[in-house]
Amino acid sequence: MYAKYLRHIRYPSNQTDHNSQNERICKSICYKMINNPHSKFLIAPLSGKRYIKNEVLKVFIILDDKKITITNHIYHYDVIVTQRDFDRLTHMYDNKTEQIRNEFENEMMSQIMVSLSTILTKISEKI
Repeated sequence: MYAKYLRHIRYPSNQTDHNSQNERICKSICYKMINNPHSKFLIAPLSGKRYIKNEVLKVFIILDDKKITITNHIYHYDVIVTQRDFDRLTHMYDNKTEQIRNEFENEMMSQIMVSLSTILTKISEKI
């Protein structure tokens, strides 16, 4: 019962499940850009904005408080989405950046292990 109450607080009933065509297209663009291997990601810690930049496709996206901004050198779109859709997009974005962070951390740690084993080998040879 309490979960239903919270859901209605977070996602009011005046936010319909019916999305406009522009909202659906915008969400699809974001999903594809998040999964594109050429996309670069940046999160602004103070503002909470999330940025996606793809130089190959020449597209730049900003996710900011239910507003999605899609820009390139020819066009600029600002599309407002529902809180639920924005939460889904940011969740997908955050999962992608977490995956990238894990890969980066594993790469750093693997280099450390190689360095430690090199030190051990050098010490062992001198003893």
